[in-house]
Amino acid sequence: MNIENTKAQMRKGVLEFCILSILSQGEAYPTDIIERMKEAKLMVVEGTLYPLLTRLKNLGLLGYRWEESTSGPPRKYYKLTEVGEQFLKELETTWDELVSSVNKTTKRNNTQTSNPA
Repeated sequence: MNIENTKAQMRKGVLEFCILSILSQGEAYPTDIIERMKEAKLMVVEGTLYPLLTRLKNLGLLGYRWEESTSGPPRKYYKLTEVGEQFLKELETTWDELVSSVNKTTKRNNTQTSNPA
């Protein structure tokens, strides 16, 4: 079994949540999103990010604006829509519940490790 494949699948499962969370802090250019993900050690490449941003936009979770650039073509800056903000709140609740459940499942309960009386 290849642990790297399993780790990659776990990261992919939270990618959408992380991108929406980044955009909840303000609009961002895709390169900025990639940098933030790299800082968090969640590697994502343009070939993965752009289709995901398009899908989230088509679902009504993201909007964007164009900004002219002096050093090249115009840049598209993404931001959350109101629907996206509500969706993210629901994801945050689900994430908190999932983390709690996983922690309960994967960590020993202190009462189980103590000696019985």
